[in-house]
Amino acid sequence: MSSAAEQEAVRDGSRGEARPATVVERRGPSVWPGTPTPLGARCRVGPDGVAGTNFALWAGGAEAVDLCLFDADGNETRLPLTELTHEIWHGFVPGVGAGRRYGYRVHGRWDPWTGARWNPAKLLLDPYARAVDGDFALPPEVYGHVRDWPQQQVADTVRDERDSAPHVPKGVVVRDDGPDEWMDDRRPKTPWPDSVIYELHVKGFTRLHPGIPERLRGTYAGLAHPAAIEHLVSLGVTAVELLPVHQFAHEDHLLRRGLRNYWGYNSIGYFAPHAGYSASGSAGGQVGEFKRMVRALHEAGIEVILDVVYNHTAEAGELGPTLSLKGIDNRGYYRLQSDARRYADYTGCGNTLHVVQPQVLRLITDSLRYWVTEMGVDGFRFDLAAALARSMHDVDMLSPFLAVIAQDPVLRRVKLIAEPWDVGDGGYQVGAFPPLWTEWNDRYRDAVRDFWRGALPDVRDLGYRLSGSSDLYAWGGRRPYASVNFVTAHDGFTLRDLVTYERKHNEDNGEGNRDGTDDNRAWNCGAEGESDDPAVGALRLRQLRNLLTTLLLSTGVPMLVAGDEMGRTQGGNNNAYCQDNETSWLDWSLPEDPGRRGLLDLTRRLLDLRHRHPVLRRRAFFSGRPQAADGLRDLAWFTVDGEEMTEGDWYARATTLGLYLSGRDIPGRDARGAQITDDSFLAILHAGALPVDHLLPGPPWAEAYELVLDTSLSDQTRAPGTVYRGAERVRVEARSVMLLRVQE
Repeated sequence: MSSAAEQEAVRDGSRGEARPATVVERRGPSVWPGTPTPLGARCRVGPDGVAGTNFALWAGGAEAVDLCLFDADGNETRLPLTELTHEIWHGFVPGVGAGRRYGYRVHGRWDPWTGARWNPAKLLLDPYARAVDGDFALPPEVYGHVRDWPQQQVADTVRDERDSAPHVPKGVVVRDDGPDEWMDDRRPKTPWPDSVIYELHVKGFTRLHPGIPERLRGTYAGLAHPAAIEHLVSLGVTAVELLPVHQFAHEDHLLRRGLRNYWGYNSIGYFAPHAGYSASGSAGGQVGEFKRMVRALHEAGIEVILDVVYNHTAEAGELGPTLSLKGIDNRGYYRLQSDARRYADYTGCGNTLHVVQPQVLRLITDSLRYWVTEMGVDGFRFDLAAALARSMHDVDMLSPFLAVIAQDPVLRRVKLIAEPWDVGDGGYQVGAFPPLWTEWNDRYRDAVRDFWRGALPDVRDLGYRLSGSSDLYAWGGRRPYASVNFVTAHDGFTLRDLVTYERKHNEDNGEGNRDGTDDNRAWNCGAEGESDDPAVGALRLRQLRNLLTTLLLSTGVPMLVAGDEMGRTQGGNNNAYCQDNETSWLDWSLPEDPGRRGLLDLTRRLLDLRHRHPVLRRRAFFSGRPQAADGLRDLAWFTVDGEEMTEGDWYARATTLGLYLSGRDIPGRDARGAQITDDSFLAILHAGALPVDHLLPGPPWAEAYELVLDTSLSDQTRAPGTVYRGAERVRVEARSVMLLRVQE
């Protein structure tokens, strides 16, 4: 409860209940009753064959709702919605069609101490808006409270009566094409074991591409352009994972520093493609443009996965703006503390959606189904997914959110990827999500980084990570593809920066280099930052080849970050979320450098190898037991002396690890029912600073081996063809990987 002094301060500020927002004459088209479903604005034919739009808004606890329509000149017409069904305010407006801009004003009590923050002076974005016209600025008028109130301890409790409509974007009525539009679309439906994910930013990937027309760069249409798709196809990736494309807003602290939110993890419209990535000049044109992009990628055999942020919104905490949910029903949409004036924050962004509330759960699942059925996407990566799995407080794998997903006939059939943590107590949940889900495996990232920088105390953890992380995922019917393996992601160093910097260099973010993680697990190869030393440059390129090779030979689903295959750098910035510039945009001139061109060629070679050999993309975990065919195990580990590793070897500090993958008896059958078989391979990973002579396992493991690739070579075309006998010693150069195929 607030103190008497605080209550008096608010009374002196008039709270605002008796002071109406700017008056606009309520006139224009009549409002018919309409229907409470579906939510949002839907074009339809009403009674007597009259065309119009049905508007429906859930606003639990509200006292009144005004639908606000805007003409081309920005003039506002307010129409009260008088029909109320199960807390849904609704009405049908004849004559209103696609392209019309709109918003809502919601009336109710202003009592922040109980979580009530209704303020009809603030124009609110429809949570179900299919498109958004305009950009979010954050002047004082868009805040529900008086930002400059002199008594800061109660600043968020004094209602601001100024009209926000001139300063906020509007929803756009969009024609509903429905799922029939996709009848001739052919989704790739790539099985999880065969998937290779490529994380990219729509704008950053296309903004500087010389093969894309200037007017299309940075847009959905740019990503759909043949020049962009050709790169994806030539690499051999099977899916793009797009950084957030839901409509998002820029944070106030960034705008004040002249920066913008680049990554987009600040959603405010869960049905609307972000308008800033559209080449279309028409309101609502981004919807069709996004659909055409998905079609083009599908035609190339590439799935589209969206990185989605349902854990929080751009409205932040009690001092944040009032843009949508906060003004519709603050207590219904957000988790509040026992002091209801404050927000529960499991996300680090000021607020957390109250997913156990049925209407919030409906909002999320309606949004997900919409993007699958009407926008054509193939899956989702859930940012801070542990926050969605919380019941009242603790993370609960039987939570309503996970239960609804598991039984939903649409959502349970698409790709579901969890970022299995949040910032709250007990939020780290790697390995805990149920079947249907795959997870970003940060333990894979850490083990591989530590091995190649020489920081692993032993190789126990590395063994698990290379072979599918059975210690995390071999339960409840989960498979190796539950692990999304990655060495880098959008958050952190790029692959090149991982071998160029040991410390973050985030000064351009304007936060005193305090932002971003300090746990980089990076090694700069002897010099911090770019170096003219040829030896340093050569070592860095070798380390890049090592990291890429390790990732793409590991069991599980690999994820690459756009540009890592070409040695992209962010100048040591490991938190470039606000760098909407050349720091983050992909530099397509990189392959002009011979070393980086070799890196691109190696990536293509590795992905082709993975595609051709099922032993590298197993559908079941290794058993480690002798196989019926020849008595050899499907997985074996060897020391540098060619001996199978003992229990003690796993606990000893080692810089060399031999991994034997048997293709003789792979679990599963092909499309014709035949047992899957493949070549067998021996991979030797050597992170030591000096070369070693490694004894190759002899019979019965192999009579001979053929060299497939050697990362010590800058030109991999010189690697294939060399044959070694079993039980022969082979020179493994310092810090390198050798991959050998068993000759039968």
